[in-house]
Amino acid sequence: MSGIRLDIVTAERVVYSEEVDMVIAPGVEGQLGILPHHTPLMTTLQAGELRVKKGGEEVSLAISGGFLEVRPDRVVVLADAAERAEEIDMARAEAAKRRAQQWLTERPSGIDETRAEVALRRSLARLKVVAVVKRRRKPAA
Repeated sequence: MSGIRLDIVTAERVVYSEEVDMVIAPGVEGQLGILPHHTPLMTTLQAGELRVKKGGEEVSLAISGGFLEVRPDRVVVLADAAERAEEIDMARAEAAKRRAQQWLTERPSGIDETRAEVALRRSLARLKVVAVVKRRRKPAA
């Protein structure tokens, strides 16, 4: 089976650009699995783990929303933010999670609830990606 080109792009940089076997993305209505020859579509993405399968390998990236477009020859992800697991600073992600949870619990004036919820989802996605990659790398006992 031939692959499909995947480009993951943010406003700052190209995060990933390779031919892959499958893309699993966090759509707003659930997980989307994209294989070569998928029907063209365009959809929005939510914060979460975007998985890329290539050969026997799987790569996980944390994205914080954006758009996914499937074309006949490629998949394009225009992400608000995207990070590979090795780029994620765990301490910073944990601090962002605690801060967002505190905002949602205490609801201080001047804090936009929607922004706090988005920040919480983004930090949870980052932490999940790191945890998933660590589990994958753990040798079998």
